[in-house]
Amino acid sequence: MAELRTDPLTGVRVVVNGSRRGRPRNRAADCPFCPGGLEAPAPYAVRRFPNRWPALDGQRCEVLLYCPEHEASWSTMTTAQAEAAVELWHDCAVALGSRPDVAYVLLFENRGADAGATVDHPHGQAFGLAEVPDAPAALLARGGGLGRCALCEAPPKDLVVAEEGDWLAWVPQAPLFPYALRLAPREHVADLTEAGPDGRGALAALLRTAFARLDALFGAPAPYFLWVHQRPADGRVWPWAHLYVEINAVWRAPGVPRYIAAGELGSGIYFTPLEPEAAAEHLREA
Repeated sequence: MAELRTDPLTGVRVVVNGSRRGRPRNRAADCPFCPGGLEAPAPYAVRRFPNRWPALDGQRCEVLLYCPEHEASWSTMTTAQAEAAVELWHDCAVALGSRPDVAYVLLFENRGADAGATVDHPHGQAFGLAEVPDAPAALLARGGGLGRCALCEAPPKDLVVAEEGDWLAWVPQAPLFPYALRLAPREHVADLTEAGPDGRGALAALLRTAFARLDALFGAPAPYFLWVHQRPADGRVWPWAHLYVEINAVWRAPGVPRYIAAGELGSGIYFTPLEPEAAAEHLREA
């Protein structure tokens, strides 16, 4: 059983679940996500199913398969495949968010061994959390405290990398990783449902462009962390909720991971060796 514990000194919350120690690592021909594999016995275009090794109880953890091709990625998927993958995000968020024991749906992805991915096949995951977790709650509270939505303000032009329809991709002004991207609609859209089919289609196109730039910059499939923040599913209004996607490439140079250092974890202040404006220029030119 998963147990949520809180550190009495820091207030940091940790889910302890010893059953996950047996998770397999499949990087060869026995991929469980390829058609005919353990988790995908039949052909599919996209697929979602409960995680066999869940971090949370109650089938609130799902695996989302973006496409059947093992070597594919956001940058190589067709337009139709990318759109289907974003629709899968949407459908999963709606389904998990409708459960009475779920207050927040976190969509996320780790790609590559350096980002901790246990399977190379293109896929993401979803957690149906019983309460709004600390990170998005802090962002929502910050918007309320400021009395404005920071994502509604246009980023500086020298940080913008690409745009599709009403969506922009830019390097944050103070990124934790040297090559980071934030994708959000210009309009104040609270979640994937409110974005509508056109907005989700623009997001799919922008994801293809953003990852094509990242992979071209590094000359290889870049390992990364990705997550989607949107309006909580607890039924409250949340006026400061603004849908966005956060991407952090874990390399600072090809094949060279950017590690979070002790001084950063100990202080809560993070240091980057690359100006965000330079990172944006590199990505625009990739």
